Amino acid sequence: MSSGPAIPRAPALWHARCRACWLLAAMAALVVASFWSLDLQWAQFLSLDAARSMGRFIAEFFPPDTSPAFLRKVALGTWETLAMSALGTLLAAIAGLALALPASRLHAGEHAWARGPTRALLNLLRAVPELVWAGLLLIAAGLGPFAGTLALAAHTTGVLGRLFAETLENALPGPGAALRAQGVGKGLVFLYATLPQVLPQLLSYTLYRWENNIRAAAVLGVVGAGGLGQLLSFHMGLFHMGKTATVLGAMLLLVGLVDALSYGSRRWLMR
Repeated sequence: MSSGPAIPRAPALWHARCRACWLLAAMAALVVASFWSLDLQWAQFLSLDAARSMGRFIAEFFPPDTSPAFLRKVALGTWETLAMSALGTLLAAIAGLALALPASRLHAGEHAWARGPTRALLNLLRAVPELVWAGLLLIAAGLGPFAGTLALAAHTTGVLGRLFAETLENALPGPGAALRAQGVGKGLVFLYATLPQVLPQLLSYTLYRWENNIRAAAVLGVVGAGGLGQLLSFHMGLFHMGKTATVLGAMLLLVGLVDALSYGSRRWLMR
């Protein structure tokens, strides 16, 4: 009698060749070592005295300042933050795509000699946080939203450039190979075969980074880069808690609106 086709057995959980298992074990060891090495004052943090102190501090935020003159300042700061994030993301998307082309290998036979150096440049751009970029660019651009916009663009170029490069390399090779077989040039192959495939994904990444840049733009004002962050730093430093509450409320509203808009746009693009 035929015993039928053999059913493949699942590998043992801690098989020597189970790379995911060993990776999880290493991550768990890192987490345990982190808890052991950090001086985490959980008892003090969860104590009744800490809760009372936080309660008194939060109570100072009420009532928020809703005077017309201050609301006009907050509205201007909100617009500056939105404009900084939008322009910084746009500049980063353009620069990221320009750098993603030499940072990717678009087909198997391509030499891609600039791939390594360009990826190293993208690593450098995204390794430096936006706050550090803003501090450096304040020297050249001066105080105000211009330095914040350039800081967002510099960091986000590194992030989007790497994401764009990975997306380009993962595009289906068939359409491009068919055009190259007909003698079509590299630029036209990219425009007519690769870009139509990856454009929705590129736009989705750009919108997602715009969400993140809204939050980053609100923080960059702490170093004098304009927007809501500058208002927040000023009034919190002077313990104007009512004004601080109004600025925080504007931040929450702006982030919520942009998150909803970006999420809806990404859902629409990926249909």
